[in-house]
Amino acid sequence: MNGPLALEEAQERLLALAPPVRIEEVSVDQAHGRVLAVDLRAARTQPPADLSAMDGYALSADADAHSDSGSGPWRIVGESRAGVPFGGALGPGEAVRISTGAHMPEGADRVLLQEDASVEEATLRAGEIPPPGRHVRKRGFDFEEGAQVLSAGSMLGPAQIALAIAAGHASCMVAAVPRIAVLDSGDELVRDPTRCGPGQIPASNGPMLAAQLAPLGVRAARLGPVADDMEALARALSQAEQADILVTSGGASVGDHDLLQDALKRWGADIAFWKVAIKPGKPLLVATRDRPDAPPQVIVGLPGNPVSSFVTAFLFVLPLVRAAMGAAEPLPHSLSVRTREDLPPGGKRREFLRAVMEGQQVRRCATQDSSALMALAGADCLIDRPAGADPVEAGEEVSVWSLRTG
Repeated sequence: MNGPLALEEAQERLLALAPPVRIEEVSVDQAHGRVLAVDLRAARTQPPADLSAMDGYALSADADAHSDSGSGPWRIVGESRAGVPFGGALGPGEAVRISTGAHMPEGADRVLLQEDASVEEATLRAGEIPPPGRHVRKRGFDFEEGAQVLSAGSMLGPAQIALAIAAGHASCMVAAVPRIAVLDSGDELVRDPTRCGPGQIPASNGPMLAAQLAPLGVRAARLGPVADDMEALARALSQAEQADILVTSGGASVGDHDLLQDALKRWGADIAFWKVAIKPGKPLLVATRDRPDAPPQVIVGLPGNPVSSFVTAFLFVLPLVRAAMGAAEPLPHSLSVRTREDLPPGGKRREFLRAVMEGQQVRRCATQDSSALMALAGADCLIDRPAGADPVEAGEEVSVWSLRTG
């Protein structure tokens, strides 16, 4: 088999295998984290009328001509509040008490702030008249009916949900969440962390991977832990028949007890590629498996060390799931940040150092071992160190991938 692939080539090849997007209709208020499948156009205009942006007094359009002294007076003839507009039109020299979000009365074109107003009984005066349009939200300034407000491929977060509802939609068409199974394997793994015998450790990778997928709306089916035994692996794989994507952890290398590749081949899977030139995470495996009357399954075999499993899930599994959900930009984005410390030259492989943001600078975690969960739990980003990179001095910029945005 050929040598390890570069990160970008491996990601490109994996995303090309993404299961086809399935579309379903959901309530907008239940669409958080989902990806919009079709463009969304406004079913109404926002604001639906000229509205006041502040509490105060709506003045008639002849305010300048009416007040030679620049202070009024105006006669207060009523009130307009949010949800209860003033019923008439303003005549010369008239004003209406108005609240934020209330409809501007017909004949009014500006709002005098209440803190700039002097009121005695029904007479209003001001030290200075606001110009036309001041403190007024014009009809349709946010969006007009028929305008495209969200594009297909947009991830629906809190602001996008608010926009869709404001645009008059109770439901929307989104990409269905792919069915995902997670299988962790190893003789040493124990499902119950309180019952570890000699030579055993808690099986933490399965729950970790499921938690990484959860923000995308995925409820992964957990199939492990499974012993390093061909029959046990075959039984576990048989439970993944309905999964669009199968994520495995452990057993993907070529040691005496690494049986996953052979088990997958016996199950009918074809290896698409194996090994990526990154650290941690070199022994990444990607395979596909044809199914009758269904699109091919995609299998991503992650390394068993927990940090390696986490980093490769971040770089490969999460983008694959986003692609299967129709995301316009499934891959994570890096940013440039200054390092707080000197960094040594890059090694033979591209390395992702667990690190912590401290203000506007980044500091690598003291421990970089691929089994160190304490360091991983304390990290909020990855420093991207290219293979063979020159040393970096404190204060220089490095490329960083935020783990908070995934």
